[in-house]
Amino acid sequence: MAADSLVYLLGRGAPRAPDRKALEAWGRALGAVLPRPVVITLEGDLGAGKTTLVRAICLGIGVSAIEAVTSPTFSIIQQYDALRGPVIHADLYRLRSDAELELIGWDELVERAAVLLVEWPDRAVNTLPRDTIHVVLAHDPENADRRLLRIHAPTVR
Repeated sequence: MAADSLVYLLGRGAPRAPDRKALEAWGRALGAVLPRPVVITLEGDLGAGKTTLVRAICLGIGVSAIEAVTSPTFSIIQQYDALRGPVIHADLYRLRSDAELELIGWDELVERAAVLLVEWPDRAVNTLPRDTIHVVLAHDPENADRRLLRIHAPTVR
């Protein structure tokens, strides 16, 4: 059942131009059915809604201290506790090289996280698992209150 829900949410069930409320609802639903382990990347310009979506996914996962879910732009990595394993939230915006990935223990993070949510994944593109779910958010040029949402999930056809 959860696998069917995941396929639906990553396919026809994903809103294409959600407002904030719809994006958050979709993120909560997605978080509730995510398999473990899973890696999700979030791409988009500043202010596109990446951290908003991370927070919603964390709500769906059941992160206990939801108020701690903020953008880790300066800390780079944050970990949140959830019943089914740790959720790692990485913001790689400030990283400039593979050597910096090594310094933060990137390979170990990818390996041990039950759920890994990665903002600015282009900094680690060659190190992500093949079954990574990629989410792209963009500002809707026709409506400032909406975002354009695209998903690439290799396991969903």
